[in-house]
Amino acid sequence: MNPDSLVGPIVTFTIYLGLMVVMALYFYNKTKSQSDFVLGGRRLGSLVTALSANASDFSGWLLLGLPGAIYASGLGEAWIGVGLASGFLGSWILLAPRLRVYTERVTDVHKGGDSDSLTLSAFLENRFNDRTRLLRGISAAIIIVFYFFYVASGMTAMMSLFDQVFGLNPVLAVIIGLGIVVAYTVIGGYLAVSVTDVVQAMMMWLALLVVPVVAISVLGGLGEVVDTVGERGDNLMSAFGGSTLQDGVWTNTETLGWVVIISGLAWGLGYFGQPHILARYMGIRSLRDIPKAATISVTWAITAMALALLVGFVGISYFDTPLDDPEQVFPRLIDALMNPWVAGFLLAAILAAVMSTADSQLLVASSAITEDVYKGFFNKDADPRFLMWLSRATVVVVAVVAAAVALFGDSSVMDLVGYAWAGFGAGFGPVLIMAVFWKRMTWVGALAGMVSGGGMAILWDYIDDAFIGIGLYAMVPAVILSFTCIFLFNSLGRVSEQMEADFDRVKAEVERGGKDEEPTAAV
Repeated sequence: MNPDSLVGPIVTFTIYLGLMVVMALYFYNKTKSQSDFVLGGRRLGSLVTALSANASDFSGWLLLGLPGAIYASGLGEAWIGVGLASGFLGSWILLAPRLRVYTERVTDVHKGGDSDSLTLSAFLENRFNDRTRLLRGISAAIIIVFYFFYVASGMTAMMSLFDQVFGLNPVLAVIIGLGIVVAYTVIGGYLAVSVTDVVQAMMMWLALLVVPVVAISVLGGLGEVVDTVGERGDNLMSAFGGSTLQDGVWTNTETLGWVVIISGLAWGLGYFGQPHILARYMGIRSLRDIPKAATISVTWAITAMALALLVGFVGISYFDTPLDDPEQVFPRLIDALMNPWVAGFLLAAILAAVMSTADSQLLVASSAITEDVYKGFFNKDADPRFLMWLSRATVVVVAVVAAAVALFGDSSVMDLVGYAWAGFGAGFGPVLIMAVFWKRMTWVGALAGMVSGGGMAILWDYIDDAFIGIGLYAMVPAVILSFTCIFLFNSLGRVSEQMEADFDRVKAEVERGGKDEEPTAAV
């Protein structure tokens, strides 16, 4: 960006970041316990839950990665979007209602009575009456390790944004960006994260709408955009035609085969195992709020991804000289089309996309350490208020480690981020689906599915490169292996009478659809 035009972005970024902190301060006095800090006391309404789920899911990938992929390779990259939309809808329908009820109602394996499980790890331990604590320990370890790299990935995107807009060095960029994220997460916890996510989701969607609309107007209409894209590459507008950008020219490649299409669609399976998204299902106020939340959330997701695709095509048409870095197509369009004040708001939307994911990941990682490690293994009778303050301190620790990974980690470390979506999706997805739908599932089956699915997601690329060479996305074999191992090893465990009673009780409550719930005020 032109150095003479920095006043607008500086002012808009400052207002945006300040607003995040002010909102967190508002929710500080409303966060009085560990349940409030981790899940907002399970009192979020449908709108906040829906948009918070979207903001915590669609990070900088939506505004940078997806438009960049379309810019570089054309409509064939849209299969990922189709898979994500389908998976998101499926998780709202299949998983959200039962997970909301089950995590609260399942019997505490150690104390009896409703457990009010605040984390997935705690839920798995209680659901399967696992007194060995293997499920809790291994699942917590998976969450903590993967989130270090997830948050580090967000910090890397944040460094790139601050460098492009303000020319800041990486250390200063991380201090500013991460400092704000940590501040409002520590101060306000789940409530602050969720409500700020609503603002961030709106900013992201508006930015994706404004930029292509203005660009299309400048270019002379949508028809002109389509014609120009077709001239740049024959296969760019084909969902089955391959294309790639090399040396400033779009060239045709082989027609997309089944491997590419299935790999793209398989991304949707990840939604059934992402802890930071599933936490929104667990924290919604009532079963009655879920259908409305699902409608809002899925509509936002589909339209936002469609707009992101449009940004990619508009970029192909707008720039006469192809970009060296396709993922910069969105910010480059902002810089070229908008005055500095509007550009500052739109660039802040990219920062919002990164921050809205990082805050949710920090919260889940810190709760895994406090709830699943400290309380689960060292002090099961810990005071809830002490756990809340410990969670706040843990957010800072996780953030500092993630910042160190982003600043000093080499590319081989950062490449692990690419496995995280498949790792969570395959490690937790099949286990959670079967846990809420299969009455006879045991802790052994759950452990086998979790370890095999997560392990295969990490190892698949190496196995494929060395022995198979088909290029299939790791999610596919990992999910298949996870389901297979669940069924193969399940009989080695035992289903207790309490597990059966819990399952029947939860099923009956879900079927009633929350009709007997007392109405409470929602955030």
